[in-house]
Amino acid sequence: MKHILIHGRRGAGKSTMIEKLVSELDVPIYGFYTRTVQTNDAGYHQIYMYPAGRVKRHTSEDNHVGDCNTRERTVNLQVFDTLGVEYLQAQPGGILVMDEIGFMEQDSELFCKAVLRALDGDIPVLAGVKAGVDVPFLRQVMGHPKVEVYELNPDKRQEIYEQILPQVRAWNEALRGC
Repeated sequence: MKHILIHGRRGAGKSTMIEKLVSELDVPIYGFYTRTVQTNDAGYHQIYMYPAGRVKRHTSEDNHVGDCNTRERTVNLQVFDTLGVEYLQAQPGGILVMDEIGFMEQDSELFCKAVLRALDGDIPVLAGVKAGVDVPFLRQVMGHPKVEVYELNPDKRQEIYEQILPQVRAWNEALRGC
C-alpha cells in the first residue's frame, strides 16, 4: 500500500481535493487541517491547525501555527510540537489526513519525526504537500519509499481526482472490516 501525497503550489486545489476525497469515506479520520484565516494590510495571513474531521473550527493562540506573506514568516513551533504531534496519533481502522505539510514545520523535530513515522506505518495517509519550497524535511517526505506523489495543477484537478479516488475507496473498503 502506498500513501497518497498531493503536491502543488498554493491555490492548486490540494485542500479542496483532500476534502472531496475524505467525503467519500465512512471510516474514522485522524490528522489535521491547516487553514489561512485572515490577511492583514501588510500581506500577512494567519495560519491555524485543526483536528481533521472537526466541524466547528476555532482560532486561538493554542492552534495558531504562524503568520506569513510571500517573503517572511513567523512560526509557533510549540503548536507543531504539541497539537501537531497529537493529531498525528491515528488508530488502525482509520485514515490519517495531513493538510498541509510545508516549510513552516521544518524546525519542529518532534512534528517532522511524527510525520515520517506515519509514512513508515500502515495506516493510510492522504496528505497535501506544498510545492515550490526546497527544504530537507519536504525532500524526505516526497522521497519516502511508501508514498505515491500526484502533481496537482488547476488544469488537471479532475483527472488527478479520478486517479486517486479508486485507491481511497479501496482503503475505505479494506478498513471497514477492521
